[in-house]
Amino acid sequence: MEPVQTAPALPKPQARFKVLKISLAQLVGEVYAAAPAPVRRRLLAYLLRPLGVLALVSIADGIFAKILFRGGAPDLQVHPDDVNRIRSSDISALVDRVQQVSVDAVDGLASIVAASPMMATSAAAAVLVAVLVQRASTRRAAHLTWGGDPDFEPPR
Repeated sequence: MEPVQTAPALPKPQARFKVLKISLAQLVGEVYAAAPAPVRRRLLAYLLRPLGVLALVSIADGIFAKILFRGGAPDLQVHPDDVNRIRSSDISALVDRVQQVSVDAVDGLASIVAASPMMATSAAAAVLVAVLVQRASTRRAAHLTWGGDPDFEPPR
């Protein structure tokens, strides 16, 4: 009788994949860093809208307030040189503050990123869109289930 041959053991998933723990704000910062200038301008303009001057002055040494003061709130214009000066860590700090004001505002970034053909090959952009869409649908489901309590945090 011949011995039975078995297939070699596969490596454990932990050994094959590196799992990164990254906040949503950091992920947006990474997407911003990888985005071409036109997409950066749209992301930046979108993130600046929900915040007032006082909040903007307190983020990233006031770099965002300078943009607002130069263009004015209703007619906010982000210049190409603005997007080059702003680092991904500045965007992460901005997203953290925007989330405190309106979680829905951050979810809207998915439409900007998804609408850009230039971002189609970015893995970070794909992850961001997936996370934001999932997060929005979870909140909508919680809203329907729990009667729209704005302070409700769904169980994890």
